[in-house]
Amino acid sequence: MTTSTGWYLRRLSRMGPREVAGRVGDAVRRRRWRSARPDCPSVTGARFTAVLPAGTIAAIPPDAAKRLIAEADRLMDGHAEYFGVVRDDLADPDWWYDPKTGRRAPWGYAFDVPYRNEDAVGDIKQIWEPSRHQYLTVLAAAYAITGNERYAERVAEHLRSWWAANPPLRGVHWISGIELGIRLLSWVWIRRLLDGWPGAAGLFEGNPAALNQIWHHQRWLAAFPSRGSSANNHAVAEAAGQFAAACAFGWFPSSGRWRADALRSLERHLRGNTFASGLNRELATEYHGLVLELGLAAVAEADAADVPVPVSVRLVLLRMTDALAAVVDSRLRPPRQGDADDGHGLVLDGAGTDRWASLLATGEAVFGRLAWWPAVTGTDVRTPLLAALIRPFTQNGTGPAATRPASRPAHFADAGMTILRGPNEIWCRCDGGPHGFLSIAAHAHADALSVEVRHDGVDVLADPGTYCYHGQPEWRQYFRSTLGHNTLQLDGGDQSVSGGPFLWTRHARSRVLTADASVASAGGTARWCAEHDGYQRSVHRRRVELTAASRELKVVDEVRGTNRAVRLAFHLGPAIAADLVGNRAVLTWTRDGEGRSAVLDLPGQLSWRAHRGESDPPLGWYSAGFGRKEPATTLVGTGFADGAEGFTTVLRFRG
Repeated sequence: MTTSTGWYLRRLSRMGPREVAGRVGDAVRRRRWRSARPDCPSVTGARFTAVLPAGTIAAIPPDAAKRLIAEADRLMDGHAEYFGVVRDDLADPDWWYDPKTGRRAPWGYAFDVPYRNEDAVGDIKQIWEPSRHQYLTVLAAAYAITGNERYAERVAEHLRSWWAANPPLRGVHWISGIELGIRLLSWVWIRRLLDGWPGAAGLFEGNPAALNQIWHHQRWLAAFPSRGSSANNHAVAEAAGQFAAACAFGWFPSSGRWRADALRSLERHLRGNTFASGLNRELATEYHGLVLELGLAAVAEADAADVPVPVSVRLVLLRMTDALAAVVDSRLRPPRQGDADDGHGLVLDGAGTDRWASLLATGEAVFGRLAWWPAVTGTDVRTPLLAALIRPFTQNGTGPAATRPASRPAHFADAGMTILRGPNEIWCRCDGGPHGFLSIAAHAHADALSVEVRHDGVDVLADPGTYCYHGQPEWRQYFRSTLGHNTLQLDGGDQSVSGGPFLWTRHARSRVLTADASVASAGGTARWCAEHDGYQRSVHRRRVELTAASRELKVVDEVRGTNRAVRLAFHLGPAIAADLVGNRAVLTWTRDGEGRSAVLDLPGQLSWRAHRGESDPPLGWYSAGFGRKEPATTLVGTGFADGAEGFTTVLRFRG
């Protein structure tokens, strides 16, 4: 996929004058840097002091340590999986190779590499992901737990290989700031976890190659921050990585300035990326997790280095943690909203560790749990390590003042998210919020007024996910389309207008009219109503009612305006089997060995058909993670909206 002139014009149209000026300055700087590459200043007497407190490793739960060591042993054997692609070459990786396409990225000045062109480079995320070096943090943690030097020696071997193969400003790994920021954060933790290894100092502070890389990474991040309409989670990752490195590796003449600038940027972007309610403004749940991980990791470095942090930073992270605790279902799964690319800020755990339970466990250790928080029973490696560095949140005059929710929030007005909860772990997310974040809404989907319904953690009416970013435009378009969500489409178009895979040129505007979410849990009926103007000549309004006594969810769709062709979609989770007869579908699935069922009565004015695993065009798919998809049933009703009556859908859970 190549980037057209039209895309550049559309992208330019979403920028303000200040951003345009900043990007012009970036272009001038890139041209100058092509031939003016300064050397890293000499460093003498560098010492690494940001070590873990004594006894920290001993506090790691045995089962979490066992999972991590099993993962480390798989990595030592060269086995890994990135975005659905299994690799067996990680014992001696080729840092520029994409196993998905078989292509190898070209060499050259970093800013000349056409990384969006899969034909020229390969799948860029397959190339970038191993070079975040998060698998090396796992190996370093395995050394810290076991003392087995083979893990440390493998880490050292791979770092030296990467540093030699990727000199500053050469190749694909010097293109994107988020990659540099996360890589720096990984290096900080690798050095910390290898501290007991005799070769640690010689690998880092005593190694000119390492010092050169650390200095050039920070110089790059100081020069090319994500700007304006791109200042989303990337800006947080850049600032967090820069700040962490400047705290832990503060060996350079510029370290003090880099640290202060990065902290100001981190504080500004954490606030800017987060609603007052605590939800992430990108309205993409996995980026909520990424930003929270990055923020916690940055605060850990500040406290380890005794660097004061603005109160607002801790308060944002506190609000994010409380918001996460509020929106998860009975199995600690958060909404599947917006883009998701399996990105993590800091990886210190083995396969099978629950990401969201880990974040809540860290939140409990750092901020203290509230009475309404869900119980977290799982264990992880990362929580005791972060908790050993981060100073606990207190309300006794030594910590920031905060007002935390006395009961579990159900409606987040600024984010337009409402969670309806009923008996037997019925969970329903209703979306009446903004289309996305900033002028391009890069990670948004055209999902206004969509619903997502689960029963005991099982996706019944599912958000299908994301699947891909680059290289497969028809799949990217489908998974972010209106038809790809549980909402109503008019005249075959999306509610918001896409200008490219990370660009929306017109955003549907939604508003919530009713959000009475508390009564269902008390045995009554919870109600939600919202509308959006994305179809311009018509308004789509949706009402949702969850009645506890009958375990019934009713969805009523109304179209106000001219007569329009309608498609109403309901995407079932991959575990759900559906028997559709006329306008009634009987849904069945299994949970913990027990059969479950529900009946879905669909609007009789529409003609209903089940779709599953279709590719031309795509329809009937579910993506559990980036790069992975599987067939799932989608029920689509077609007809016309004449404005005289609404379309009523009723989901009744049995048993």
